[in-house]
Amino acid sequence: MESLSRHAASKTCRRCLRSALSSSPYSRTTRSFSQFGSWPASQPGPAGRTKLAAQRTLSSSNVKRSISLFSQKPKVDQDNTRDPPSAPRVLRSDDLFHSFTNSPIPEIRQRAAFIRQHAHCPHPEHRVARAPIEPGNPPVPVSSGNVATAHVDFECPDCGIPIYCSEKHWADNYEEHLQICDTLRQINEDDHDLRSGRFFPEFEYAGPQMEEAVVNMTNWDTFLYTREFEAINDDRSMRQVTRLLTYPLTIGSVLHELSPYNIRKGGRLTPEGLKSLSALRYTLHPPRTGGGIDISGLRPEAPPVRIFILGARAESSLPRNVWVQLAHLFPRGKFHLIFIGPESMTNRDDEFPLPPRTASNPFGAIVEDRVWPNMKISTIVDYYHTLHKTGHFYPYDPYFDCFVMFHPGLGHPASSHEWAETVPQLLETKAPILVTGYTQHDMERDIAWVNKTCRGEFDMLMEPGENIFRSQRWDLNDLDPQDISCGNWGVWAFRGKRFVYHT
Repeated sequence: MESLSRHAASKTCRRCLRSALSSSPYSRTTRSFSQFGSWPASQPGPAGRTKLAAQRTLSSSNVKRSISLFSQKPKVDQDNTRDPPSAPRVLRSDDLFHSFTNSPIPEIRQRAAFIRQHAHCPHPEHRVARAPIEPGNPPVPVSSGNVATAHVDFECPDCGIPIYCSEKHWADNYEEHLQICDTLRQINEDDHDLRSGRFFPEFEYAGPQMEEAVVNMTNWDTFLYTREFEAINDDRSMRQVTRLLTYPLTIGSVLHELSPYNIRKGGRLTPEGLKSLSALRYTLHPPRTGGGIDISGLRPEAPPVRIFILGARAESSLPRNVWVQLAHLFPRGKFHLIFIGPESMTNRDDEFPLPPRTASNPFGAIVEDRVWPNMKISTIVDYYHTLHKTGHFYPYDPYFDCFVMFHPGLGHPASSHEWAETVPQLLETKAPILVTGYTQHDMERDIAWVNKTCRGEFDMLMEPGENIFRSQRWDLNDLDPQDISCGNWGVWAFRGKRFVYHT
C-alpha cells in the first residue's frame, strides 16, 4: 500500500502538488504592499548616516512612523474584482508622476517638507558650511563660492523632487543633475506606486519548493521562474518585489549548494570561503535518513542553523512570508533567525512594550516560534557585544552558525565606533560573516576599516563585488537628495583566521 501511495505521489504533476500545498495551514497569502510604504526610509544611505548622527533631533528615524508593517490594514484596488470595493484606488498606473510637494499622498507631501527643511542645495556657488564626511577628504560641496548655504526649495519639473534652492541654480547645474534625474523620477513614481492603493499580484509569493525541482540562482529572472512565482512582466513590479526579497535571497544565494558564487574563475569564492560555506551547506542540505513518524523511524537530527543578523533595522520588520522564502530554499534544513540591535524593533510599534527580562529570558527576546515548520525568529533589542560577553549564545560552531550584517557602516565615521568592540568578537567565533553595502564606495570603505583594525586576523571568504540579488529599486536619502543607493548593492564575506603562522 505504501509503495502505491509513493507511486501516486511521483505521478502527481507539479501544478496539482502546488495546489495541494497551498491549501495547508501554512499556505501563502497575498498582502497589499501599500502597508510597507514607510519602510525604506528607515535605512538612510551611507552619506546620510553621518548627518543622522550629527543631527539626532533632525533625523527622520526619530519621527514616529505613521505606518507599521504589522498594524496597517492593506489597501486594495477597487477596480479589481477580487478585492472589496470599500477601499478606493488613489492613483492609476498611468498617473504615478507627481511632484513631492503637490502629491495627492499626504505622506509624500510630508516627506517633501522634511527634505526642504534639512537638505542643502548642491550648487558650487554656495559657501562651504559643512564638515567633510570623512577625515582627510575635502569639504562637501567643494566650492569657493561666496553665497551662504541654503536649503533646497525648487523642485525639478522632470523628477519632481526638491533638489536646488532656486530655479537659477537648477538651470546652471542642469547637466550635472541630468546624471541622476531619470533615477530620481523613477524613485518618485515607485513611491507613488506603493501608496496608489492598487492590488499587488507580484507579492503572491511562491509556496514550498519540490525537492525534485532545481532552483536556478543565476539571476532574479531565473530564480523567480524556477521557484514558480507569478509572472512579473513589468519593470516597476520587479523593482518592488526585489526590494523585499533581496534580504532572504542575499543570504540564501551564498549558503545554497547551487550558489552562483563558487571557486571557479569569476565566482569570487576563495579557498577558505569554500571550506567555511561547505560546512554550512552540509548542514542545510542533509542526506535523507529514511526516518518516519513512528517510533522505529526516529532519527537524530542536527540543530537549526543560527543566522545572527547584527545591527538589524528595517529588515527585522519584514513580513514573515518574505523570510519564509529562505526556508523554502532549504526544504530539509532548519533555521533560527536572530535579529540583534538597538533598532531591531523599528516599525514594530504593535509589539511594544518589550517582554520583561527574566531568568528564563535574560535579554527580553521576542520569540516567534513556528513561523514556518523549519524556521524560528527571535529579536533582541541590545548590542551584540553585550550578549557575547555573557556567553548567551556560546558555543559557536562553523557548521551551525553564520553572521550577517546588512549595510553596517563599519567604516563610516558616524557608526564605526559601534563596531570596534563587536568585530573582534565575531572573529573569535570562526563563523562566516556576510556583509553587504549600499554602494561600491560604502563596501570598499567597510573593507578598508576591517583591514585597518583587524589586519592579519581574518580570512577573506568571498571577494567583494556586486550582489546578484541586490534590490533593483533605488532609494533616496531625505537629508541629501543627491545621495541615491539601493539595498544590498554589494556583498562580501570574511571570518576569523583559523591558523596563525608566526615567522
